[in-house]
Amino acid sequence: MTLLAIIIERWKGSPPAMTEVSRTLNRRSFLITTGLAAGSAAVVPAAIPGAAPALAAHRGGALLSDPFTLGVASGDPDHEGFVIWTRLALQPLAEDGLGGMPGNAFEVAWEVASDERFRRIERRGTALARPESAHSVHVELKGLRHGREYWYRFRVGNHVSPVGRALTATRPDSLGPDLLMAFVSCSQYEHGLFTAYRRLAEEHPDLILHLGDYQYEYRAGVYTIPGGNVRDHAGPETVTLATYRQRHAQYKSDPDLQAAHQAAPWLVVWDDHETENNWAGDIPEANSDTPDPAAFRERRAAAFKAYYENMPLRRGSVPHGPDMQLYRRVRWGRLVNFHMLDTRQYRDDQACGDGYKDCPAAVDPARSITGEAQEKWLLDGFRRSAARWDILGQQVFFTQRDNNAGPLKVTSMDSWDGYVASRNRITKGWVDAGVRNAVVLTGDVHAHWAADIKADFDDPDSATIGSELVCTSITSGGDGADSDPATHPFLQINKHLRFHNNQRGYVISRIGRKEMRSDFKTLPTVRTADAQATTKATFVIEDRVPGLEQTYLRPLPRSAAPKAAAKSDEQIIRETIENETRRP
Repeated sequence: MTLLAIIIERWKGSPPAMTEVSRTLNRRSFLITTGLAAGSAAVVPAAIPGAAPALAAHRGGALLSDPFTLGVASGDPDHEGFVIWTRLALQPLAEDGLGGMPGNAFEVAWEVASDERFRRIERRGTALARPESAHSVHVELKGLRHGREYWYRFRVGNHVSPVGRALTATRPDSLGPDLLMAFVSCSQYEHGLFTAYRRLAEEHPDLILHLGDYQYEYRAGVYTIPGGNVRDHAGPETVTLATYRQRHAQYKSDPDLQAAHQAAPWLVVWDDHETENNWAGDIPEANSDTPDPAAFRERRAAAFKAYYENMPLRRGSVPHGPDMQLYRRVRWGRLVNFHMLDTRQYRDDQACGDGYKDCPAAVDPARSITGEAQEKWLLDGFRRSAARWDILGQQVFFTQRDNNAGPLKVTSMDSWDGYVASRNRITKGWVDAGVRNAVVLTGDVHAHWAADIKADFDDPDSATIGSELVCTSITSGGDGADSDPATHPFLQINKHLRFHNNQRGYVISRIGRKEMRSDFKTLPTVRTADAQATTKATFVIEDRVPGLEQTYLRPLPRSAAPKAAAKSDEQIIRETIENETRRP
């Protein structure tokens, strides 16, 4: 009997017990994960360039403990498939970054089914998990039916992975049904529990966008929050391939993050902390551990390789040393074009030494945050688009935010405000192309925001040409605090800013033919595991009506109002900037 036949026979037996991740999810998540709870692996179809040849594969039950400690994930869906991912690790925090795995390749099996209990198998196969890829696995599925739910799992020997849920996109010529999409950013492991990821999983979205700062590079005790960090990073600051692999493994070991990956396919892009704080192109952060550009490119290469190994990305994103193709376009039928951007790898260095500045260089037309090739690709995508909604999934604040009520314009040099001409070319591009509905999704700043995008931000009466929705952090910055958005001075200085909240959470949007409705979800704390998510505000964008309509705002609790009202504008502005930019 062949190995595959043996594996199939074993899979026909009694389903294994539910994992701990499954137990606290609701009934539908129970059905998704019932019988789907121990582990397998699949291999990268195309090995990373420069990798050593695979060693002889282990066959059978050579691993005595569960190798699926990092869970499973899917990503980058299209109308006929998606990527499924896992990575084998017996000891996730092993200092060599290899998860305590033997130095051999492991033959693994995978299955994709159209039902939760795997009675209707659509695809199955085997592959290798290689040590030179940290025993990670990327399997690209094709030939599946459009607009459908699927479930997938892996197996190595007697170990079966948790089950993940994935979806294929609507067929290219159809609007299809509404899409339930969520977006998140900024999950600093030390600053809190990942409860927001679990609450997001319980929403059962069709698609999750992660807009950067999936992990943070600091060693324990360096980046601290008031009241002290909730938990610690393992290992030193991430600089080498081994330390980046170890850090990814620590994050992936979190059961709440695993639940979010199991719930739906992800579209991921990085920001800065997946490599190093506030890096720009080949230029590292000032006073960093790698101040030399050549040394920083080595650090980039290590960070990029580990990022690919740990994310459900297609082979088009396999890195080549310190270079990696991450910007890409994902189409959800004729309903949505997702333009996923990379605003780190190709940008010019931050102007005037970074930070919040009144900086003449910020308007230099030669400066770019996207680089010429990515900008051309994006503008061409606008011209070719026939989608109802064109959505930019990207990292840093797009809309102008001036923090000075006087004649000076003081803005963040790390955001699009530090690259004004670059932003103007993008907005002019979607206007000239006749994009039907332009929406920018953003992370980075550790707070919820919502804004109208203006043709001229200095003229409040100029045309509204799009909308920006900004998600708060999963944990970064700690609990934060609820507030009345009307009291924030940024909203008084910048009339196009419509909303702010400084608690942790995520945004979930229902995208349909007539409107895009977005709920800003918040948690009261990230210090305890039982926090519930509630809606702080809801905004609607109507088809062909640029700008935001607020339809709901949860009132500020009576007990919090006096404390919020006692703060001066200067104090609120200072705290906002510190929440965004306070670094070691």
